[in-house]
Amino acid sequence: MPDETTPDETKPPRLAQGREHVVATVTEIPPGSSKVVPIGRHGVGVYNVGGTFYAIANYCPHEGGPLCSGRARGKTIVDDSVPGDAVMVRDMEFIYCPWHQWGFELSTGTTAVKPEWSIRTYPVRVVGDDVLVTA
Repeated sequence: MPDETTPDETKPPRLAQGREHVVATVTEIPPGSSKVVPIGRHGVGVYNVGGTFYAIANYCPHEGGPLCSGRARGKTIVDDSVPGDAVMVRDMEFIYCPWHQWGFELSTGTTAVKPEWSIRTYPVRVVGDDVLVTA
């Protein structure tokens, strides 16, 4: 008997690269949240940081991890004036790979770990209630 498999209907189709796509409405990605959209080989993560939208590749250059499965948070800096000498700044402006915790700035794609291994960022604009990404 032949194998009768059906395509996964719950998986959204991949969107073509190199175009502008409506990926969500503003209310679908409220401040402090994100959405991974199926653009290109690995997808693109779209983040709302206090009303400003950013889009990054869902691929960590370190070992190919699913970057957008990691946590968005701030970064820790040294501050001698506080107990423990460390404070978190720029809340939700960095994404940390779930595999090895490499942190990347959402607005620029840069990392302090190895700056030459920055990730790709994509233009985002809001038109009416639509969030559009060019990727």
